[in-house]
Amino acid sequence: MTHNPGFLKLVNETRARVRECMIDDVKAKLDRHQRLHLIDVREDHEFSKDHIKGAHHLGKGILERDIETLIPDRQAEIVLYCGGGYRSVLAADALQRMGYTNVTSMDGGIRAWREAGYPLESGTGTK
Repeated sequence: MTHNPGFLKLVNETRARVRECMIDDVKAKLDRHQRLHLIDVREDHEFSKDHIKGAHHLGKGILERDIETLIPDRQAEIVLYCGGGYRSVLAADALQRMGYTNVTSMDGGIRAWREAGYPLESGTGTK
């Protein structure tokens, strides 16, 4: 997907304020059953197609509205992902501004996860 220059500029400026992690780091944490909240911020139709097993779906459009209900602990570990790691950077920044202190954006998003051959599930899964 080709992104518009204004969007890329916004994401790149925001990246300086957000921690990012690699897909291998997230996979290792999940394999160790480490406690974390994995949040898929993609659109409904994207999540329904496939998602990482155990992920909660809070699309970027409702994330700020609903995150406090799902995760009231502002120190909890939260890993956000989207399609390619752009929207999740913006979402991580928003959560940080809301007071969440342990938020990470998964670089490469689900696209990189798929390319690595890591497991996915389809359907509505966890919401």
